[in-house]
Amino acid sequence: MGLHPILHESWKEALYTEFSHPYMEELKAFLVEEKKKYTIFPQGSHIFNAFNSTPFDAVKVVILGQDPYHGTGQAHGLSFSVQHGVALPPSLQNIFKELVSDMGCPYPKSGDLSHWASEGVLLLNTLLTVRAGEPFSHKDRGWERFTDQVIRALSEQREHIVFILWGAPAGKKASLIDAHKHLILRAPHPSPLSSYRGFFGSQPFSRTNRYLTSMGIEPVAWCL
Repeated sequence: MGLHPILHESWKEALYTEFSHPYMEELKAFLVEEKKKYTIFPQGSHIFNAFNSTPFDAVKVVILGQDPYHGTGQAHGLSFSVQHGVALPPSLQNIFKELVSDMGCPYPKSGDLSHWASEGVLLLNTLLTVRAGEPFSHKDRGWERFTDQVIRALSEQREHIVFILWGAPAGKKASLIDAHKHLILRAPHPSPLSSYRGFFGSQPFSRTNRYLTSMGIEPVAWCL
């Protein structure tokens, strides 16, 4: 389960110093051992799917999730997304309700958000792997440091990106982002526990497009 070969070249360039740090080798060794004993999601070829689907220079929007779905067949390396044909998790159902309300889109038939990724939406989780059936089982193993650096690199090396931060853990990442260069949209998490506390009606999709348009950037085609 190598960490180098399946990362898009544009990201290798933006993050080149990160791969020389010892924690990345430790993380790799941890994942090798985990895979011997447990089922790990997503499968190895999908771990860096977000980066391979949305090159560094193409990022217009970042939607930050926490850790991958831990059920069979769900996670495929894009935050909040599930593979085609898989039942929609509750948080994704609520995201789609807000999409319909905010943008007037038809309710999506699939939970695969690959189209958003191709539109320049980096669907990033703070942790990129998880044990089957054990949420947050790969916490504090190095992924947080790596994904924090992803956010920093985008903040420092790019401009006019919209960072969509849902829930308290994602909201804490605002400190990594230069708010003078980028737009930060914070709202409660779309999970059933918190969605009615301000997620519904937050209009993240239309607000994103208004900002991008105001900066002369092509808006995202959100409808799936």
